[in-house]
Amino acid sequence: MDIPNLIQRRRLQVLVHSCIYYEFNQNIVSDRQWDMWARELVELQNQYPEESKKVIWYEAFKDWDASTGAFLPITDRWVLHKAQYIMKLCGISFDRNKILKSKQSLSKTIRKKLF
Repeated sequence: MDIPNLIQRRRLQVLVHSCIYYEFNQNIVSDRQWDMWARELVELQNQYPEESKKVIWYEAFKDWDASTGAFLPITDRWVLHKAQYIMKLCGISFDRNKILKSKQSLSKTIRKKLF
């Protein structure tokens, strides 16, 4: 596999599985597996900085240290939908309303701070 594709795969895996963990309070992969992906991603980004810059989600991961996925853009619409799709494939139920309420609450908080 070429390096940019591997970087992209690891970024997407980290994002989606972080979303599943933090937004839905579920696990599909073990913490050990997630840590392996995360450390590999950091190593790849450090070894191949130019390739890393060309791959989707560069800004979100450019200073990332693999310690947590909590502060990544895990509430991005695509990430949320992919997480829900994977959970559905695995037979894991989730409350869609919980996510919608969480996003609405966040939007209200942001609006209050901005205006």
